[in-house]
Amino acid sequence: MSRRVAVTGIGAVAPGGIGVKAFWELLTLGRTATRGITLFDPTGFRSRIAAECDFDPIAEGLREQDTHRVDRHVQLGLVATREAVEDAGLDTAGADPWRTAVSMGTAVGSTTLLEDEYVVVSGGGRDWLVDPALAHPHLYPALVPSTLAAEVATACGARGAVMTVSTGCTSGLDAVGHGAALIEDGRADVVVTGAAEAPISPITVACFDAIKATSTRNDEPERASRPFDATRDGFVLGEGAAVLVLEELEHARRRGATVYCEIGGFATFGNAYHMTGLTTEGVEMARAITAALDHAHANPDEVGYVNAHGSSTKQNDRHETAAVKRSLGGHARATPMSSIKSMIGHSLGAIGSLELVACVLAMDRGVLPPTANYTHPDPDCDLDYVPNQARETATDLVLSVGSGFGGFQSAVVLDAAGRRGRS
Repeated sequence: MSRRVAVTGIGAVAPGGIGVKAFWELLTLGRTATRGITLFDPTGFRSRIAAECDFDPIAEGLREQDTHRVDRHVQLGLVATREAVEDAGLDTAGADPWRTAVSMGTAVGSTTLLEDEYVVVSGGGRDWLVDPALAHPHLYPALVPSTLAAEVATACGARGAVMTVSTGCTSGLDAVGHGAALIEDGRADVVVTGAAEAPISPITVACFDAIKATSTRNDEPERASRPFDATRDGFVLGEGAAVLVLEELEHARRRGATVYCEIGGFATFGNAYHMTGLTTEGVEMARAITAALDHAHANPDEVGYVNAHGSSTKQNDRHETAAVKRSLGGHARATPMSSIKSMIGHSLGAIGSLELVACVLAMDRGVLPPTANYTHPDPDCDLDYVPNQARETATDLVLSVGSGFGGFQSAVVLDAAGRRGRS
């Protein structure tokens, strides 16, 4: 019999507020947390807006040395981890460390710290030969993408499998999917999983400027991210972290844990097509959706809500709409589908985990978050996008999808605990 995977704890650090409570309040009120960039001077950039976290690591309980030792994305991830572990009521000291694993995702890792340090060792970019004597003493951990997962494992005392998933913008979904597989396969009883990202830096903004993927609505940042709207002109860069505690279902029940839901299914595919381009037919994402539903032993007409990738680019929103139609068939038009990127921006590798936390809360609270800034319907995007206002709707099966540069297409199915027995 397949081992079932329960979600017993959640944590979030997001634009608009620290912690799950603030995150959910922002989403259900339909507020946007996008604004002009303050983390550096964006003068001269094509896109000068972002969704930043008002984050004080000392106020959030991190040690001062940690603020100098690790990149901002690791700091965000550690705070989200602490909340998730506390929410799960998990005694990490009493748990079997060899049966506790970590699976964390990030797309660009310690980009911010690496860029800052390059400026230091190169004399502000003046010197071709850099001076290593000027380098940060902890610069190496900024280079390797495994640092986030290693730091989370240390914080949790986890000695089981520790993995880093870096699949672009699907990293947050894929990390959770691979974490769930560790439990299903019997390699772990507890997995701390999620993703973190702090990409709001000159080099990252310049990269997206170069391919014209981000919005130029610099004069109205709060309205710039508008997924599925006919007037959308690109995504708004964001940052943040989200962590989920996964447990083998019987393990969770034995210790009396509260079970939010189960990870019912996961699938991921590549499109072998283009680094940033997408086909209009949505075949690859549709295949991921179908495979994830099959994994969950669920039918398309059982999906009660789709948490969309909804990046607010022309091609992605059309591709995703086509994929949902292809995979859910006639049920697609009766299925609410929304994008929280309209409110918290696109935090690259972290967004998939933030979206999964939103899905857990939607199931738990019976409320679907809206798509903000939706005012001009696009004839090519003609589904129910839950425009502008949250909707009270109970559902026991939710689908979250993601699409990433490089051709990554992923889907995760969450279902209510005990909704159906799975063999």
